[in-house]
Amino acid sequence: MNSSTQTLNPGPSTTRAIPHAANAGVTAAAVRRSRLGPGREIRYGGAIGPLLLLTIWTLGSWTGFIDHRTLSPPWVVVQTAAELIESGRLWSNFETSLFRALQGLFWGVLFGVVMGVIAGLSRIGEYIIDGPVQIKRAIPSLALIPLLMLWLGIGESMKITAIAMIVVVPIYIQTHDCLRSIDSRYLELSETLGVTRGQFIRHVVLPGALPGFLLGLRFAVTSSWLALVVVEQVNSTSGIGYMIELARTYGQTEIIVVGLALYALLGLTSDSLVRLLQKKVLKWRKTLND
Repeated sequence: MNSSTQTLNPGPSTTRAIPHAANAGVTAAAVRRSRLGPGREIRYGGAIGPLLLLTIWTLGSWTGFIDHRTLSPPWVVVQTAAELIESGRLWSNFETSLFRALQGLFWGVLFGVVMGVIAGLSRIGEYIIDGPVQIKRAIPSLALIPLLMLWLGIGESMKITAIAMIVVVPIYIQTHDCLRSIDSRYLELSETLGVTRGQFIRHVVLPGALPGFLLGLRFAVTSSWLALVVVEQVNSTSGIGYMIELARTYGQTEIIVVGLALYALLGLTSDSLVRLLQKKVLKWRKTLND
């Protein structure tokens, strides 16, 4: 009987050992996660890749491995950029390009979100919207520019429309896919609680679609700059793309590289801003990146 009582009632030493064992298990799990995960985050680690490319470019130009006639050296590009900034030419073209990209991005994101929500919440909406979007996705964007020129002319409306049409696809696809991936148990719980349609959209649908929307936004901001390169080379009189096209006509490689470097900087900066927004807005999620 005594032995049974001792077995069923753990002593003080056993009781103290249980929390230590639990803590050891948690620590071991944390070690396993850190060992199997991507590793610790390095501050400003995202700059390593671009700096590595810049180093290779500089060393290749300095050693003569990269022909200066094919690709201007970094120091020549920096000097040319300084001259363009001093003359005001770079800023005026940059301001025009930024205005076009932001306008196209705004309208593309707006229509993409609206269509994604409608198609994600309604079967009829999906049947009406999804097919045309997939058709647009399959058609190369460059193939639509001649039609847009015939319909809208060669002015600003054509350029902004072309950018918006390219931006709308990733926003729609990611938003729609994320909406359809929401756990059906949330729907059942909402119906049980008597939640209205508006409350369901505000408290369940929109937060559930947010990760997909932000991922689509990352693709969209990059796509807006890619579209800008194309549309600004079609009968434009201003913009970074126009500056590059004019430099190509006169064989000014260094100006072309300045324009490309500016596009790269804008794309990298805008993507970093969206990633920062992702981190702030979705901080409630525990992922491998944490």
